[in-house]
Amino acid sequence: MKKIYSVLVENRAGVLSKVAGLFSRRCFNIDSLAVGETDHSDVSCMTIVSSGDERTLEQIEKQLNKKLDVIKIKTFDEEVSVSRELMMIKVKYNKSNRRDIMETCDAMKADIVDMSKNMMIIQICDTPDRTNLMIQLLSGVSIVEIARTGTLALPKCIES
Repeated sequence: MKKIYSVLVENRAGVLSKVAGLFSRRCFNIDSLAVGETDHSDVSCMTIVSSGDERTLEQIEKQLNKKLDVIKIKTFDEEVSVSRELMMIKVKYNKSNRRDIMETCDAMKADIVDMSKNMMIIQICDTPDRTNLMIQLLSGVSIVEIARTGTLALPKCIES
């Protein structure tokens, strides 16, 4: 079972280390971690995706709430959120597979953001499942390097 934690924290040195230390000490797994400033420069939002059984996920929330630097925690499941991650993939290509790579990019709504005589960098911003699918679809070509962000997520908009 996976859970997404949107954690508002004070934007100051050492907060990320304290949160990571909490996960490390308690042997909780972090599947994904993304941190960025909010609309207030003194507050950052940590989006943490973690997996475990129900008890473990409950403990994570309780332990995060004990941290002094934590302002507010929102938790939500993948089904009731919109999540995205950014991934860039550098691939080697040749005349015979260039068209296939470009068609894959079109089908996956990915962009070619840089290109040379025999290499290209592809960018995709999509759900974690679709970014993993992109890697699988390109596994037949020579992947040189991959860089990805952590998952960012917000709860779905609900009309009242």
